[in-house]
Amino acid sequence: MPFEEKSAWIMGILAVVTYAIYAFIMSGLAQTVPLPEVDYVPVMIWMIGASIVASILLHIAIGLTSRKDAGRKDQRDRQIYRMGEYIGQSFVIAGALAAMLMAMFELPHFWIANTLYLAFVLSAILGTIAKLVSYRRGMPAW
Repeated sequence: MPFEEKSAWIMGILAVVTYAIYAFIMSGLAQTVPLPEVDYVPVMIWMIGASIVASILLHIAIGLTSRKDAGRKDQRDRQIYRMGEYIGQSFVIAGALAAMLMAMFELPHFWIANTLYLAFVLSAILGTIAKLVSYRRGMPAW
């Protein structure tokens, strides 16, 4: 398995796991106060930070275990990466548009921030799926 494919697995799994932990913590905090009043900022910052740190550590680990592949990208890896990022960015655009509309209608910051966070998570998941499918079945012929 190429280093870049392993990297895609890491990013996808971390996106799912950290968002699931965030949702679990938020649902626990919402037991005592209404959801929009939950102090979400520290939890969100910790989960994003944990995801970044875990990603760095896991990339170092796979770099150490597969030294011959680490840092090497061929043309196929670059194309798959680019295509996966293009596909994943659709959720970032949709989330930004939704957050902009929410801000225009002056919705609580809780909903705006969580919409953006979900958009980034969905972007990472969709981009990962596109990359993994391309590694397993080949690039789509568009």
